[in-house]
Amino acid sequence: MRDVYLGIDLGTSAVKALAVRSDGSIAGEASESCAVSYPGIGMCEQSPADWIAAASRAVRSLGLGKGCVRGIATGGQMHGSVLLDGRGEVVRPCVLWNDGRAREETEYLNNAVGKDALVRMTGNVAFAGFTAPKLMWIKKHEPEAFARVRTIMLPKDYAVYALTGVMSTDLSDASGTLLFDTARGAWSEEMCRICSVGADMLPEARRSQEIVGYLSDGGAALLGLDSGIPVCAGAGDNAAAAIGTGTTGAGSCNISLGTSGTVFVCTDGYVPGGDTLHSFRHADGGYHLMGCMLSAASCNKWWTEDVCRTGYETAQSEMPEPGSAGVIFLPHLTGERSPHNDTDARSMFVGMRPHTTRGDMGLAVLEGVAFGLRGMLEAAGTEIKHTRICGGGARSGLWRRVTASVLRTAVETTATENGPAFGAALLAMTGCGEYGSVAEACASCVRAGGVTLPEAELADRYDEIYAVYKDIYPAMKRVFRDMRGI
Repeated sequence: MRDVYLGIDLGTSAVKALAVRSDGSIAGEASESCAVSYPGIGMCEQSPADWIAAASRAVRSLGLGKGCVRGIATGGQMHGSVLLDGRGEVVRPCVLWNDGRAREETEYLNNAVGKDALVRMTGNVAFAGFTAPKLMWIKKHEPEAFARVRTIMLPKDYAVYALTGVMSTDLSDASGTLLFDTARGAWSEEMCRICSVGADMLPEARRSQEIVGYLSDGGAALLGLDSGIPVCAGAGDNAAAAIGTGTTGAGSCNISLGTSGTVFVCTDGYVPGGDTLHSFRHADGGYHLMGCMLSAASCNKWWTEDVCRTGYETAQSEMPEPGSAGVIFLPHLTGERSPHNDTDARSMFVGMRPHTTRGDMGLAVLEGVAFGLRGMLEAAGTEIKHTRICGGGARSGLWRRVTASVLRTAVETTATENGPAFGAALLAMTGCGEYGSVAEACASCVRAGGVTLPEAELADRYDEIYAVYKDIYPAMKRVFRDMRGI
């Protein structure tokens, strides 16, 4: 295996390593699982050391050998708080993107500081999953740990640090901290002051394809590669996944059906976010709006594996025709970010009758996630005629059919779907000079797969169901709040 670029994706459940040739063909791939801990209700953490160990196992299992890899880049879960002390050692486990403990801090930022002020300073309002509210929570509840913090990093940036010794981040990942001025492309001094974060705690934000360091002797030993290989800044997982599907340039759209569900719309210049959507920098050098529902494919995993204890394919074979279940599922298993920004939100089935089957409920799960995606697209205010789709859920032909008709949008897969790891490899190619721009790398390496078109009759049926779906959360909002802690 010669002349490949290595993309490493630090996901929530696993770390994936992907070796990609300069024409976009896959030379090898491997994945290693990571443990997640739940220290309290609504809390979700991981040990950064586990990411590095998983990355080491995954890359070594590729058998790349010496002299094979020309460049490396990382993609990874956003918003996590990796806190290092003065010796560069981890202070406490990383609080993850789907952790909801910072409810009070989020409310303080949105209400006391004010949403308008937050948008002016950062382009976004506060969400509990963002980095800044979590830092405020740690400062309040773990003051001794916070006092030791000298550097604040994001998950994929910690991997770069472990491999190179360089502390850095990129514009896309920095945008999700609520400490970053998306419009200016720089850290917000005002937000740092509000959150008691020193400017010297935050690494420099670089372009995603920019070489930030080189594989150190220690990093080379971890991966079983040569030292001195260029390592690029990389991108947050959603931006990296968008690059991996060729979603660049204004008007392009990508939907991800991973653990979370995202709608990613490239914009023509900076557009501020709001209560529903985030405004972030894109890894192609531009901007994008993004909505994120915290539970997407994880809803189906919960239903098929934890509840029904059956395989996904078996569960699909039990499902009736789309639009016929007579049951509606609210997909807020771990609270919700978009479109409700409510950590108290919960999941529920509505409309069950004596004849309701397991298959009806399984179909409702797929439809409920698609309705959540539609809510985010409507919030973007942009009519999308065509979208790429990626993530584990995108492998299901049934789910693609449901999604296309719910959204009334053509849904296209790519010939090779390898998510953020593939996008990271394209960033490494660009940074190392294989291509002149990220867009050029996408045009050369990303190949279209199949297209699923919306079905007019089914789309009409889904319009009717969606109208009911939209009424459920507002009707239940007070009940969800009253259930807090139950």
